[in-house]
Amino acid sequence: MDAALQANAGRELISFQIGEQEFCVDITSVREIRGFTPATPVPHAPNYMRGVINLRGAVLPIVDLAARLGFDATEATDRHVIIVAQILGQTVGLLVDAVSDILTITDEVVQPTPDVASDMAKTFVRGLLAVEGRMISLVGLDHILPQELQDAA
Repeated sequence: MDAALQANAGRELISFQIGEQEFCVDITSVREIRGFTPATPVPHAPNYMRGVINLRGAVLPIVDLAARLGFDATEATDRHVIIVAQILGQTVGLLVDAVSDILTITDEVVQPTPDVASDMAKTFVRGLLAVEGRMISLVGLDHILPQELQDAA
């Protein structure tokens, strides 16, 4: 498929809820979606690192995406989900309230992050989508991990 046809074909995003807000990530980063499992805390980890869980014999670090994005930490229940994603070559679990939808969009739909947003917000939010009366923030996963893990990748 040539590049022009591929660009018009769109890309798929998976949308999810954190509190009252809706976010999305590129579906190619997502490996699976699983129910919430309590994590074992890791000493001296950043406040947004919930700990680790056992995923089929592998240690999976869990990031509270609400806390990482600057919101209050998640009071996780059985209704929450973990999005297992590949970030900079590492498999990581992202704790979110719920998965909402799979969206197929073209790049023209993505609006730039407003200049009024802080530099920290622009670090995580790559753009905004107005879809069916909803405002959805497109999250770039490349800065979700702690800096030490980013440097190691």
